[in-house]
Amino acid sequence: MVLRAWPLEGIGEIRPGDDLAAIIVDHLTEPLEAGDVVVVTSKVVSKAAGLATAGDRDSLIDAETDRVVARRGQTRIVRTHSGLTLAAAGIDASNLEAGSVIPLPRDPDGAARDLRGRLEDLAGVRLGVIVSDTAGRAWRIGQTDIAIGASGVAPYLSFAGVEDAYGNLLAVTSPAIADEIAGTAELVAGKLDGQPVVVVRGLPAAWLDSDEGAAALIRDDDGDLFGLGARDAVLAAVSRGELPRGFPVADEGDDLLALARAGTDLSLADVTVAADGSLEVRALSEDGAPEAHVEAGALAERLRILARALRREIVIAVVSD
Repeated sequence: MVLRAWPLEGIGEIRPGDDLAAIIVDHLTEPLEAGDVVVVTSKVVSKAAGLATAGDRDSLIDAETDRVVARRGQTRIVRTHSGLTLAAAGIDASNLEAGSVIPLPRDPDGAARDLRGRLEDLAGVRLGVIVSDTAGRAWRIGQTDIAIGASGVAPYLSFAGVEDAYGNLLAVTSPAIADEIAGTAELVAGKLDGQPVVVVRGLPAAWLDSDEGAAALIRDDDGDLFGLGARDAVLAAVSRGELPRGFPVADEGDDLLALARAGTDLSLADVTVAADGSLEVRALSEDGAPEAHVEAGALAERLRILARALRREIVIAVVSD
């Protein structure tokens, strides 16, 4: 396979209501050919849709967040309503007027379908479209572009059941080709050159004409082994609560006692802060009922686990009246 990829130069500022497909066609240096894939950054798709706002960034993140995956200080990794897991819900303030922020397209696959249809009408050939955005990777430094929307391009290939060159039967190998195409486009366009559209040519025909969309790349909650960061997994488990939806107001200052109490039968045990700042866990039973002492021991253990997860230095004592 030999690929060609090149950015479109001179596109300039995209404004609400702009016909993005017409702008792309106007800036082509050569006609689009059947099988070409046009990669467009989510930023210009959102700009054309009029999604930029001068509103409060945290409020916008709140609106775009389904649940928090992990947090550390002011950094929050969240799952958006469209299923993407991104820092700050993908809300961005770069390449915008001062004081403005912009969210991702509401329906990235829908945006890719609409843009593809309009481009095909103008160009007169079958095309693929990828809407890309920049994302970090767990365990690795740096970011790379991924496909958050796709139309006319297979999001991934499945080699399950295929033998490799040594006769081994493959089970889970699935190259995420839409992400790889998005990454290729990012390399060609450059991060700081103001080139939001790239044409990629030479992809195999078998990879094209798919309507599955990039949403197929998103693992559901049941299939995601890393649906919470380590700290947040501890909080969810110890507090015995459902996965929190929406944008949390608590951060590193989470109330340790409130979190521990959330998983405790407070009719049997409770915790108070002593004069020296230590935590005193007490069984609440006038007749020495064993279940109260069991609950007090469990509460003390939850406090120890939470303190470790939240990186707190505390002293815990189980006391009796």
